Amino acid sequence: ITTGDALRSNKQMDISHLDTEYDTPGAYMDAGELVPDEVVDTIVEEALDSADGFVLDGYPRNHGQAEALEGMTDLDVVLVLDVSREVLVERLGVWRVDPETGENYHVEFDVPDDDAVRERLVQREDDTREAVENRLDVFEAETEPAIQQYHDHEGYVEIDGEQSPDAVWSDIDAAIERKVEGS
Repeated sequence: ITTGDALRSNKQMDISHLDTEYDTPGAYMDAGELVPDEVVDTIVEEALDSADGFVLDGYPRNHGQAEALEGMTDLDVVLVLDVSREVLVERLGVWRVDPETGENYHVEFDVPDDDAVRERLVQREDDTREAVENRLDVFEAETEPAIQQYHDHEGYVEIDGEQSPDAVWSDIDAAIERKVEGS
């Protein structure tokens, strides 16, 4: 369950009844701000209700969401990918989207073959350097403390996220396997 993807697919959802600064999740995202907890909690809870097992990506991002998650489900493993700020800014700045299809591409590793598609690719507003820096500032202020709530969880594992994708996946797989074998 990737909250970023869920929010992007619901960018125009009307949230005016929540009396928040903006009336859609997309307005927050375009401004590089985080979508209010009430909206994200609802999306996650609906996804969990229909899931047969799950991995949460990008949730919970603060203490309030961690508290809400406690009321929704129990966690077996809490994986924290440790990546420096510099690497995160670099990695997020290389994504482009095809405005006609909504397909995402990485400018180095996943370039479309079609010249016409390559020419129309644009950077998503929430992946500009300024938006990424803002999101990372909020992460440090809000998410780091939420992560600390899970530090004593028996399934808590930190993974070096600056390794190759294969090495990161291997570490993730091993952490999950240890939990499954220990159950």
